Amino acid sequence: MTVTLADVAARARVSPATVSRVLNGNYPVAASTRERVLRAVDDLDYVLNGPASALAAATSDLVGILVNDIADPFFGIMAGAAQTEIGGPGDGSGRAGGEKLAIVCNTGGSPERELTYLTLLQRQRAAAVVLTGGAVEDPAHQAAMSAKLAKLADAGTRVVLCGRPPLPDSEAVVAALAFDNRGGGRRLTEHLLSLGHRRIGYVAGPLERTTTRHRLEGHRDAMRAAGLAGDEERLTVHGPYDRRSGYDATHELLRREPEVTAVVAANDTVALGASAAIRDRGLRIPEDISVAGFDDLPFSVDAVPALTTVRLPLFEAGARAGRLAMGKEKPPPGGIATIAAELMVRGSTAPPRVG
Repeated sequence: MTVTLADVAARARVSPATVSRVLNGNYPVAASTRERVLRAVDDLDYVLNGPASALAAATSDLVGILVNDIADPFFGIMAGAAQTEIGGPGDGSGRAGGEKLAIVCNTGGSPERELTYLTLLQRQRAAAVVLTGGAVEDPAHQAAMSAKLAKLADAGTRVVLCGRPPLPDSEAVVAALAFDNRGGGRRLTEHLLSLGHRRIGYVAGPLERTTTRHRLEGHRDAMRAAGLAGDEERLTVHGPYDRRSGYDATHELLRREPEVTAVVAANDTVALGASAAIRDRGLRIPEDISVAGFDDLPFSVDAVPALTTVRLPLFEAGARAGRLAMGKEKPPPGGIATIAAELMVRGSTAPPRVG
């Protein structure tokens, strides 16, 4: 049965005129109402049925790049690199060739906004979608994402994941470029252990993110291998991937365990906050406490002292994602590629102070 505008209106509990305004974007609509309408559109598959079905087989000149936070260099670097590869000749198939307009969609880390943007890109018949960064580990959201990506792929949209693991049971993705967060986390902690550190605090990211879990698993694998398991929970504080979180969490770690000699931060931005907290307590880096980050963002080498971290090739990964999205490069075997992480040892880590 054909889904109509009235069906969407009834599902969203609004008038057909409101649905039309949301879909056409030609009149201000409250954010909560907009979200409700788009959810109804998605639930009823209105984009791919009814009058829109004739358009579904052809894609537009639009490419969407989804990021959690465009102000975070981690996402900005990947998004910018992807844009450098968008446009120009494709793989000769005609599906993704020609000049494209890339738009960056800032989700703010919201799973709901992620799905909303994908619905909007589906409606616009996007030629390709690149999703960057870690995924939310919620079974309901993962199922919704798999269903949404399947709809995009069925409509001819090329879907590429950059910096996030593949979704379970999703065959709609052209390629998934996953960073070796677990291996990088393990090597970083092994470096601190080799210097003689035994009381290591960990400032982790949000609990629900794959990136958080994989980096933390790598850290704990190294600690267990060194026979130092047991205090994991007490020596771990979770929070957002921002400087303030690093500052507050480090104060909490040092309150819990004043004998901590090293702090591993979820990323380089968090590490800056951790460093500030250590200095505010009258301690020196690395003489009193070593600090390490993750990602090797551009400012890391200019920090004082320069930050020991794990380098992820963000620009290279983003550029490759752009080429895959445009059909300029063949997908990796099996559609999945793991991108290596490199330990960068700098001045912020040293052997613990004796005595």
